[in-house]
Amino acid sequence: MTDMTVNSALGEGAAIQPAARPNLDKGFNPLTMILFFGVLAAGLLFVAYSIYVDVDATGVKVTTYLPYMLLFIALLIALGFEFVNGFHDTANAVATVIYTHSLPAEVAVIWSGFFNFLGVLLSTGAVAFGIVSLLPVELILQVGSSAGFAMVFALLIAAILWNLGTWYFGLPASSSHTLIGSIIGVGIANALLRGRDGTSGVDWSKATEIGYALLLSPLVGFVCAALLLYLLKFVVRNPALYAAPEGPKAPPWWIRGLLILTCTGVSFAHGSNDGQKGMGLIMLILIGTVPTAYALNRTLPESQIAKFQETSQAASKVIAAKADGYNVIGDPRPAVTLYVSQRKINEGTYPSLAVLVKDVGDQVRTYGSLNKVPADAVGNTRNDMYLTSEAIRFLMKDKENDLSKDDVAVLTAYKGSLDSATKFIPNWVKIAVAIALGLGTMIGWKRIVITVGEKIGKSHLTYAQGASAELVAAATIGAADVFGLPVSTTHVLSSGVAGTMAANGSGLQMATIRNLLMAWVLTLPAAILLSGSLYFIFSRLF
Repeated sequence: MTDMTVNSALGEGAAIQPAARPNLDKGFNPLTMILFFGVLAAGLLFVAYSIYVDVDATGVKVTTYLPYMLLFIALLIALGFEFVNGFHDTANAVATVIYTHSLPAEVAVIWSGFFNFLGVLLSTGAVAFGIVSLLPVELILQVGSSAGFAMVFALLIAAILWNLGTWYFGLPASSSHTLIGSIIGVGIANALLRGRDGTSGVDWSKATEIGYALLLSPLVGFVCAALLLYLLKFVVRNPALYAAPEGPKAPPWWIRGLLILTCTGVSFAHGSNDGQKGMGLIMLILIGTVPTAYALNRTLPESQIAKFQETSQAASKVIAAKADGYNVIGDPRPAVTLYVSQRKINEGTYPSLAVLVKDVGDQVRTYGSLNKVPADAVGNTRNDMYLTSEAIRFLMKDKENDLSKDDVAVLTAYKGSLDSATKFIPNWVKIAVAIALGLGTMIGWKRIVITVGEKIGKSHLTYAQGASAELVAAATIGAADVFGLPVSTTHVLSSGVAGTMAANGSGLQMATIRNLLMAWVLTLPAAILLSGSLYFIFSRLF
């Protein structure tokens, strides 16, 4: 970092000791590394033991270990994605506390890792299934098939490769962008391989909704961080807040506390949002390989089953009324699957869905509870529930449907009952992802920390700038988690830092900004192309 003179509220032309570059090269001591690998090994053993307990609880005897070998490989890749996500994105949380000398680098990354861990554990799960709903419905219904494994391996490996590439060049690219691009690439490739138009392989309404969140989040970061800095200057007149650190000196205690608090908030919010992306994919893997244990939520209490019967009967009446006058010939599932894939209502949509709703209700009524569904029927029951839920989701979004407010309320309640049975995340999955993401934050953070801390603005980051960017990032990501939308921690925070530099008149390093914009623009098409190509190769191999 070059020598600088700060002209601010400290007095025009008042020279201070230039801010020192933080020590980023101090390695972890041997005890830390032993603990790191100890936790990693314990996490993998915990995953294996949890799967063994869940499978054993179903009472099904294991006759071949091949599916479990594939499961373990797929889980390693999925947890590997979260691990890479951790060290790729951790810089966004720790760069400000490191460059303001609020925390030493090694302490900052451990602190961030712990709160990423907590964020994952306490997450809602809404984002996890928002990501999964982008995938083609036929692949989700056949996730245990060769095409299902090709899908999971292609999108995860593509996301990992792009994340590693951008990390190597120190570019704060978005893991969320990457994963969503990978999912879209698989959807397009799957549609083309089935002889359909490539645009039919993706839920574009959901992709557009997520796209807006990803597109607007950096703009929100830039504008809101700049405005917050202006507000701070107006409200808090203490000159120390707007000065760069003096040499290696730590900031005053109250500023230091504020910066550590904002770092903690971003770390927690990152864990709660980004950690869920791996959870949804892990659940797909588990459903495909061990459906008897994970296809249905066997822990639902009896009261929920009773509620399901109630909402099922009410929904059946609403849909049957729409189907009045039409007859279903044969299996209703192909017609409902076609509707979910194409989102086009025809004369067979409502009558087929009415029959499917009745079938699902009859299955649950026959078995009495989800944990009594026979092993050979679990996959079919889960697929019927998932397909029904997706069909109702699209029906309620279709403005051409003549559904009253009461009808929508009934269908929403029924969809909630279906989702509680099929869209769940066991605690051990949360813990495994939390460990992977938390440990990932402690590795490989240096490259992107340098980019965020040194290469965005032309001057050293001040305390107020760091706090403004972090506060906006934490609030934006937290709000996205509540609404079930994946946003990019990377884009929000790096654009927030840029916004504070612009607001402060510090100037931006345009070469870095161009690189960030290129990574932002290229991530989606690159991930789409990479995952689509891998899906084509894997679908031929499996």
